[in-house]
Amino acid sequence: MVSKKLTLLLTLCMLVSASIFAQTGNNNGYMGGGYSIYDSSVIPNKRMGQANEFWNNNYSFPAKPRNMWEVGVKTGFMTVSGDVATQFITAPNFGVHVRKSFGYLFSLRLEYVNGTAKGLNWQPSENYFRNEAWSRNGYYGLYRENSGVLRPATIDAVGNIVNAAPTKGRDLVYYNYKTKIQDLSLQGIFTVNNIRFHKQKTGIVLYGGAGIGITAFHAMVNAKNDGQGGNGKGDYVALFKSVNDAQNLGLYQNRKATITALKAGLDDTYETEAESEISPATTRPFLGKNTIKPSGSVLGGVAFKLGNRINLAIEDRWTFVKTDLLDGQQWQESARGDAVMTRDFDSYNFLSVGLNFNLGAKSAQPLYWLNPLDYAYSELSTPKHMKLPKPVLNDADGDGVIDQMDKEPNTPAGCPVDTHGVTKDTDGDGVPDCKDKQLITPTECQPVDADGIGKCPDPKCCTDKKIDQLPISNCPTDYPSLKGSMNANNKSFLAAVATKMKANATCSVTMTAYCGTSKSAQKACQNNLDAAKKYLTEKEGISSDRITTTTENASGSNENTIDIKSN
Repeated sequence: MVSKKLTLLLTLCMLVSASIFAQTGNNNGYMGGGYSIYDSSVIPNKRMGQANEFWNNNYSFPAKPRNMWEVGVKTGFMTVSGDVATQFITAPNFGVHVRKSFGYLFSLRLEYVNGTAKGLNWQPSENYFRNEAWSRNGYYGLYRENSGVLRPATIDAVGNIVNAAPTKGRDLVYYNYKTKIQDLSLQGIFTVNNIRFHKQKTGIVLYGGAGIGITAFHAMVNAKNDGQGGNGKGDYVALFKSVNDAQNLGLYQNRKATITALKAGLDDTYETEAESEISPATTRPFLGKNTIKPSGSVLGGVAFKLGNRINLAIEDRWTFVKTDLLDGQQWQESARGDAVMTRDFDSYNFLSVGLNFNLGAKSAQPLYWLNPLDYAYSELSTPKHMKLPKPVLNDADGDGVIDQMDKEPNTPAGCPVDTHGVTKDTDGDGVPDCKDKQLITPTECQPVDADGIGKCPDPKCCTDKKIDQLPISNCPTDYPSLKGSMNANNKSFLAAVATKMKANATCSVTMTAYCGTSKSAQKACQNNLDAAKKYLTEKEGISSDRITTTTENASGSNENTIDIKSN
């Protein structure tokens, strides 16, 4: 038994692992790879009108596709929840079903289940007189006479009550049963997790549901010791008494040992009809001795996708029947001996694992495997069906820059503009190029008049070869130290030189420093020359390539002076 259960568990693990790593299927951009929204072969004729309206952009919603049927087969454990302790058995329990989806969340399933449940109590019972499965087989249970006296009694073959002789005490029995159960039910199933907002599809589906149906069951009791089985040659009075008298077997912690001892002494015939709502002699066409009852069920499960046409499902289903005789026992034990009926009905559970197959040509997968948001999200990401209007790009002033990007929406006609639609003004004098009669006006000649013409003195730098009308040769600079710092007079003179050079862009000058013969004097002279050039370039903005510097030996009074002449 253990090895079989372990083998089943390992098989399940392997199948589930395969489902995770073997998710395959063609993804055509819509419905998680299930089908294309434009595939007319999966649209039934009755919905082609809607499909055409959608394809022609006259209707916003695509037609629901034709989707596959699911057929499945399963096996598992069937147990009864009743008055007798249940046992897990590996009887050939099975179920088959067909399922059809009517939407992305709801589907209907028609299922047939055939199974066998067994039970065996680890505690004995003594007031079972009203349960004819035992009292008709020679077991003496407690019976309350009209006088109120409890006596051991049984029932003979014709139904007469037989009291035990004074020396005969009551017998103990261990309730057991074997019930064959069949049911046919129609179930509504709701899928829980196929609508996903952050993932295209899933390989695992959770579902739950409920259904109604018909249950047929037939319970039998193992009350006779047949040896090889057949005619019921003896009872288990001695076996039950020895188990009950065994030391400590009646304790809860030893219940497994009690069951083991009982199984060792019991055969597997289950030859006696259990107590039933119909006569033991009753038979019905096609149904035999089965009791027929309406039933309701609830279920929950998880399915693992192995491929587009196959999945593995693990499911648990509880079925409720309005009877207390699924286990052939409806009497509860009483401390005073006389039995009374229990107040709860029995139910049964089917824990199963199965394989489901999707059938259907030119059909989409069952809708509960598809994400209905996939089409909408795909269309938003990569529009294929969306009817987009042509963009309107107005240019009111006709300057070649659209109004949405034009920073100057009223550019005069014929005026060139930059990439932002602003009229060009090359020299930055405030007069646009289209109106500027002096396209490049020097900065020192601005501001300008309405025509963009600046006001600058007539350049003479390069005509008379002098910076100024005043003699500037041997102009003293009087630098006081070797650091090359200048006084206000020197800066004023150099500023006047810069003004002349700015007035004529072609004018350049040569600066000649006259130095003494000593090393310290030559170093001070060079520092002064460098400071003068630096002042012109950095403070006055004269380009360094318009200034040439040189040094000469001083003679007399020109020592430590700088001569500036135009070239």
